[in-house]
Amino acid sequence: MNLYEFQSKQIFAKHGIPIPKGELAQTPEEAEEIAARLGGRVVVKAQVLAGGRGKAGGIRLAETPAEARAAAEAILGMQIKGLTVRRVLVDQAADIAQELYLGIVLDRAGRRLVLMASAAGGVDIEEVAATTPEKIARVDIDPLLGLQPYQMRQVACDIELDRALLTQFTRIGLGLYEALMYSDATLAEINPLAVTAGGELLALDGKMVVDDNGLYRQPELARAREMLDESPAEREARQYGLSYVKLDGYIGCMVNGAGLAMATMDMTKLYGGAPANFLDIGGGARADRVAAALRIILADPNVRAVLINIFGGITRCDEVARGILEAFAQVPSKVPVVVRLIGTNEEEGRRLLAEANFITARTLSEAARLAVEAAQAGAAVPAA
Repeated sequence: MNLYEFQSKQIFAKHGIPIPKGELAQTPEEAEEIAARLGGRVVVKAQVLAGGRGKAGGIRLAETPAEARAAAEAILGMQIKGLTVRRVLVDQAADIAQELYLGIVLDRAGRRLVLMASAAGGVDIEEVAATTPEKIARVDIDPLLGLQPYQMRQVACDIELDRALLTQFTRIGLGLYEALMYSDATLAEINPLAVTAGGELLALDGKMVVDDNGLYRQPELARAREMLDESPAEREARQYGLSYVKLDGYIGCMVNGAGLAMATMDMTKLYGGAPANFLDIGGGARADRVAAALRIILADPNVRAVLINIFGGITRCDEVARGILEAFAQVPSKVPVVVRLIGTNEEEGRRLLAEANFITARTLSEAARLAVEAAQAGAAVPAA
């Protein structure tokens, strides 16, 4: 679960990381009142779960409360990467002398956390990593020992940080590590970590990604999830325990297992198609869950064909077939559906679908090819 900037900064503050004074506003009037309370120059920032807010006009400076109101009027309601801005953060503006980057991320390949820092903060760190990787200092964090002060000093030295800032920098790094660990997060980053003209370090922006599997230990964060700008499809998927990610293509992919999802999307691309989503029904899915998954896929207007690829182990193929029939009974659709069932009760599953005149395939390659052909033709494909 991605957190908004204001949520991440609230967590940072609890762990001793200095952040600007600021409050959340949902109307231009509230933004004006907050700016008046804060006094001086403020920055009005769109709160959406998307990058590029500044380039989209979602971050504006305001010298007076009236300007803050005008900035909020311009930002609230705007679309940033398809997301509607419903609230803004009004922060005291900082007098910035330098912008740094500081982050901790889970390195899945290395099976441990990695601390990263750069003197090239304030820009897309992925771009820095791609074009000038030498500007990023990194150090592995031992899972048993945790982040140590000497490692912060090592990174500070690598990015040639002013020695006068070393104590603050170390304290902030340890606080960031603590915030990540106590939140069950897989990423926590400050970008930019500003060096102010007064020689203070200040977290001007923040980002955290919390592991969904740890939310049962984070009731406060789980409740905060209601504030997220999730689509109806994402909410329904979460309600049924489905893993769903919306993509830009036109072939809906329903599978059971992340690895199978990757293979299915790769095969779809191989035959010239483009996946519309990543939808994993998981193991042991019952008919109602399968029906919910299919409803979510069919609700996407970009979907021109559906490819269902199920490996029956714990998940029974006949249950999947009943779910497909149940979904089409609830939401009749003319979108062609290609089904590949293999494994437990596959014969029974195929029999149920064949009786209902659904298209089936025995191999993933065949199913992907048929789905792409159906989507590109805009009509049903012949039965296999």
